[in-house]
Amino acid sequence: MGPENQSSVSEFLLLGLPMRPGQQRGFFTLFLGMYLTTVLGNLLIILLIRLDSRLHTPMYFFLSHLAFSDISLSSVTVPKMLMNMQTRRQSISYLGCIAQVYFFQLFGCIDNFLLAVMAYDRYVAICHPLYYTTIMREELCVLLVAGSWIVPCVNALLHTLLLVRLMGPENQSSVSEFLLLGLPMRPGQQRGFFTLFLGMYLTTVLGNLLIILLIRLDSRLHTPMYFFLSHLAFSDISLSSVTVPKMLTNMQTRQQSISYVGCIAQMYFFMFFASIDNFLLAAMAYDRYVAICHPLCYTTIMREGLCVLLVAGSWILSCGSALLHTLLLVRLSFCANNTISHFFCELTALLKLSCSDTSLNVLVIFTAGGLFSILPLCIILSSYVHIGTIILRVPSTKRLYKAFSTCGSHLFVVFLYYGTLIGVYFFSSSLDFKDITASVMYTVVTPMLNPFIYSLRNRDIKQALEMCVNRVSVQSGAQ
Repeated sequence: MGPENQSSVSEFLLLGLPMRPGQQRGFFTLFLGMYLTTVLGNLLIILLIRLDSRLHTPMYFFLSHLAFSDISLSSVTVPKMLMNMQTRRQSISYLGCIAQVYFFQLFGCIDNFLLAVMAYDRYVAICHPLYYTTIMREELCVLLVAGSWIVPCVNALLHTLLLVRLMGPENQSSVSEFLLLGLPMRPGQQRGFFTLFLGMYLTTVLGNLLIILLIRLDSRLHTPMYFFLSHLAFSDISLSSVTVPKMLTNMQTRQQSISYVGCIAQMYFFMFFASIDNFLLAAMAYDRYVAICHPLCYTTIMREGLCVLLVAGSWILSCGSALLHTLLLVRLSFCANNTISHFFCELTALLKLSCSDTSLNVLVIFTAGGLFSILPLCIILSSYVHIGTIILRVPSTKRLYKAFSTCGSHLFVVFLYYGTLIGVYFFSSSLDFKDITASVMYTVVTPMLNPFIYSLRNRDIKQALEMCVNRVSVQSGAQ
């Protein structure tokens, strides 16, 4: 997909540090010691902040993220350098080099943003001490950290995609844009579909934002299950926002084009947030399994550190999976056909347009992609099999009701998410219709229904909503 007449490069040579052969062992020992000090020192900081409640303040919240970013930044480059010193091999694969560029830019940029955020925190603490707790509230801190991760992620992805375009296989044709055919509908139906999908998208965004807001405001919802639910709600908003606004814009303007970079970025973030949904549903299933099968050990097992680790793992694995598929796709060449039979840039639809050998891409889809889809589903099924076994050992109406009230909402979401995919792919005759229908289901329909499922079938959410409404009514009456 890059410019014409490029040479194919499968690996690069890293010359390393400018040192004499006799100095190699000394430099290796020095950098190994520095790297271990970096990792252990920053891990100690993160551990102390997690364990000591006195350090649960904005400054140390930012510091813990900075410590994690520092560990990651060093781990991107130093282990490879040390390995090259020890083995005296200087090669690095093409994909390894691109991945190293991406993550170095990502964590380097995160460090810059976090240092700026910490400076702002110190400014507020010193210059406006009386308003510190009001200004540096939890929502703002989370927003600042989320922005410090999202903006560098987009920046690193943009630079990586532009770099890969210069390093692709030979004899590629330059493709500057693609055409999205959109949904299969007649011209007279366009306005109706536009209104329908606009309403569904706004419902998705507002409904999931309400879920996040209620969880943040009500201290009774500060539990592992709702911690995972808040991330699922954010992921649902993001998943819909990756595809639906562009589809609505194309419907309204009747333009079908999307730029090369825009198409690749859309595909990356779609796979990223779809994969996060899979992992979060698995984490929520495990949480329900522990709550029902090991209730006495629940607080010990589902401690804050494990919950953060599960969510962080969901984000990191999803990022790596999406990046792998994206880098493999960008290496392919595209010939004359640039028309995508879909309403967004979907991976399999793009592979159909390529005139290169896509066997490696297909292999990765069936291995890495299948693993990241099937593994969470297996965890979910295993969790509910164990839950069912425990309940059926001593069946009672009270235990059944408690299990249903605990797991009902999550189980319904899992059934809706995976059930629609299975139903569409196994009971539809047209492959294109399968892809489009399945995509509409898990990018538009499921994220829209999730807030209703959790609010209508969940007593805690309904109580939090009632309290929020009553609080607003009291404040309005007082004014």
